[in-house]
This record gives sequence, C-alpha cells and structure tokens, in this order.
Amino acid sequence: MLAAEFDYYLPPELIAQSPVAPRDHSRLMVLDRARRSVSERPFYEITECLKPGDLVVWNNSKVFKARLFGGLVSAAGEPLFEHRRAVEIFLVRELQNPGVWRVLARPGRHVRPGTRVVFADNFYCDVLLKEPDGTILVQFPENSEAVRAKANLYGSVPLPPYVKDERHELEIYQTVYAKPEGSVAAPTAGFHFTAALVETLRRGGIEFAEGTLHIGLGTFLPVKTERVEDHTMHSEWLELSEESAQKVNRAKAEGRRVVAVGTTTVRTLETVARLGAGERPGHLLPYQGESSLFITPGFEFRIVDALITNFHLPKSTLLMLVSAFAGDSEFLLSCYRRAVAEKYRFYSFGDAMFLA
Repeated sequence: MLAAEFDYYLPPELIAQSPVAPRDHSRLMVLDRARRSVSERPFYEITECLKPGDLVVWNNSKVFKARLFGGLVSAAGEPLFEHRRAVEIFLVRELQNPGVWRVLARPGRHVRPGTRVVFADNFYCDVLLKEPDGTILVQFPENSEAVRAKANLYGSVPLPPYVKDERHELEIYQTVYAKPEGSVAAPTAGFHFTAALVETLRRGGIEFAEGTLHIGLGTFLPVKTERVEDHTMHSEWLELSEESAQKVNRAKAEGRRVVAVGTTTVRTLETVARLGAGERPGHLLPYQGESSLFITPGFEFRIVDALITNFHLPKSTLLMLVSAFAGDSEFLLSCYRRAVAEKYRFYSFGDAMFLA
C-alpha cells in the first residue's frame, strides 16, 4: 500500500479552529458500510443512530499541558541563548526509568546531551540522549505526577499545529468524561458529547464503558514513508479495566453492538482482543501495557461494530484505520470529498462521522 492512496485535497479554511457551541451541534455524516450509502444530521441526533442495548466505549484519557518553553544552559550553567524561552520541549511520555521522558524539541539541533533546559526556577530537565528517530530523552528530578503538575502550571495547551489560536484554555481541549492525565493530544471524537447528551443516551438504553489510551507519538505522528508498511508505529500506554472488559464481553455474547468513540478506542479494544484471547477469540481480559497496533485496510476487526470519529489528516494513520473499518478506502475518500464540497469542518475541533 502507498501512503499516497490516502491523500485528499482540503482547503485550509475548512480546518476548524474551535469547537461549535454547544458541542453536540456539530455536523454528523452517517455511513452505512454495507449499502455504501451516506446521510447527514446534527450530532445530537446520534440518538437516532444508536440502538437500545448498544455499548458505547470511549477513551477517558485526559490531556495535560505538554508544551514547555525554556532556556537552554550549558553543563557549566551558562545560558546558551539570550532569550529565556528559546527552546520548546514537547513532553511525549515518561519511560520506565523514573523521571526519564521522551520529548520532541524545537529547535532540536541546539538541544544536546549534557545541556539543561530551565522552564522555571524550580522546574528543569537535563538532556540525556538523542534518538535516531529525532526524539530526545531527558531527565527530570521529579516523578511523572509532579512533572505533569508543574507542566500544567508552567506549560501551554498542546494544540495541534493547524490550530492557530493558542489562547484556548485546556478545558476546551478535553472531553467531558476525561479522567486520568497522560495524553499529549486529545481523543477528539469525544468532543461532540455533552453531559446532557450522555444522559439522554443513558435514558434511551445505551450502555457505556471506558478504556484509557494515553495519546502520544503513535497516534499523531504523520506517515512519512512512501509505503504504508514501512511506517513505524510508536507504542502508547493503555488500560482496560475488568469492569469494561466484562461489559464488552457481555455485549458481544448477547449480540449487541460495540460502538467505539474514536480511533484510540478502536486500537485499545482490538489490541486487548489480540493480547488476551481468554475463553475464545475476541474475549477480552483486563490489561495494562503497551500497544503499537497499526490498523490498515485488510485488518480483521474482532470487537468494534460501529465507529464515531472525526475527519482526519491526509496520509495519517487515523485515516488508514477508518479506511480499514469502512472496508473500502475509495468509498471513504469519496465521503471526504463530499464533506469538502459541503464545507464540513475538519480535524480536532471539526465535525464527525458515524460508521456502522
């Protein structure tokens, strides 16, 4: 497969810069995979797409302020630049060694082993190693919880580069059900849900479950290789509780649909389906650990029956996953072209798609 097969033209003015208000008033394109048909409605009418007994599963990971700006100093403590905010450090994830984080740096050429980046009087990291993939390992003196707490105090919201208004508060880049901190990008398919809409769905007989996948490089790094198969998917940490695993197992056993909110939820469920086969294929067991699952056309979905997702970047792993779920990449791209023609709003703060 070539990455170019997942390309499409998007006018820049269709990239949403902020969510609609209220959020459940975004547009929803509904795809019937079997009939290859398309219909449209406002997102709050997802109530008409879901059926009593459906199990809706979402990613409850919470975003923290992963973008840090600091001054670079030498091993001797001398400033290397006059400007105190000359270096941007983007926290990606903590590694197994306490205090060691994988980060991205800009400008990366100046961030060398032996230097220190100072963000505040009591907040800094030391540069340990440059990796071949362009990431950098740094050492903080604090544990991960303390690093995230200080990042939320001194850092900036990790908005995608296509969102130009950086004045957004962190709350605008969270789902209403976000709980454990750990993501450096939001699980944006959940942006369309409001507390009131969730309550309406509960009263209508919809069941809910949650998993956690802390979004990092695996989700948001673009595919830069010509062949899709040559792309390396970075691992991300995920967790599925015993309660959520049992809910999914009951739904599958009873013939009820499992509806994933977002591509990260799909990857969570389908990862666990392959790691813990349990009593039979597709039977989920509780799991905590890593996933580098890369879903492309031809993938066999064992758990997910329907998908709520946003409109994704060209040539992205997210678009490839949705193409795989649609079962026909050309059909999906025709829907993207229709969305462009009808001026849907794209990407993180944009409109939604429901595939069933």
